[in-house]
Amino acid sequence: MRLVAGLLLLALGGASVNAQPLTPEQIDQALEAYRRILIDWGSLTRYGSENSELRPQPGRVVFLGDDITENWGPEFFSGKPYLNRGIIRQTTAQMLVRFRQDVISLKPVVVIIQAGTNDLASVMGPSTEGTMAEHFMSMVELAQHNGIRVVLASVTPVCDCFTKKTDRRPAGKIISLNGWIKDYAKKVGAVYLDYYSALGDGRVMKKEYTVDGLIPNAAGYARMAPLAEKAIAEALAR
Repeated sequence: MRLVAGLLLLALGGASVNAQPLTPEQIDQALEAYRRILIDWGSLTRYGSENSELRPQPGRVVFLGDDITENWGPEFFSGKPYLNRGIIRQTTAQMLVRFRQDVISLKPVVVIIQAGTNDLASVMGPSTEGTMAEHFMSMVELAQHNGIRVVLASVTPVCDCFTKKTDRRPAGKIISLNGWIKDYAKKVGAVYLDYYSALGDGRVMKKEYTVDGLIPNAAGYARMAPLAEKAIAEALAR
């Protein structure tokens, strides 16, 4: 049964032949995550109930993202009108599906869009830079049409500090996508938020800023927080 599960994960892009073998618990967690995806591909139920109970709030900012955003603890923005709408394993396509519910309907003044790392890793299947670009553009256009200022965050670096990460998220592809995000942000009047440079050492993430080579640790998020605050202020100033 474990072998069948492992083969299923490989087929779905959830594991790599060059990576270290998954533990039974990791396989169970991954299979449960994919089960939820089959039931609710865009994860509209993840924040749906919480969103329905929210009241309007001045100065609201929505952080829309993937693993990097969801794992960001609230202690860095304590007492501020910021909403974390990150979902582990999500791609730009899935974020676009839930963009109206998890961003527009909440009426924020700013949205920070942090996405792309799971597209590069083919978590939901193969994805080209052109396809990613279309999803980014659609989200930005939706936000700006609804009077929401946009911050586009870079894809964060990865490292092979603990397990192999660069095979699925090569530094060259991350740098290329970040270059496009930066150029597009300038073109449409959005703010570019450069997490990559703050967390990186050359082309990889610094070991002291990550728990596993992909997700930042407390020190990593502490580096990111002031950059996010600065980007929000810049977006509001525009």
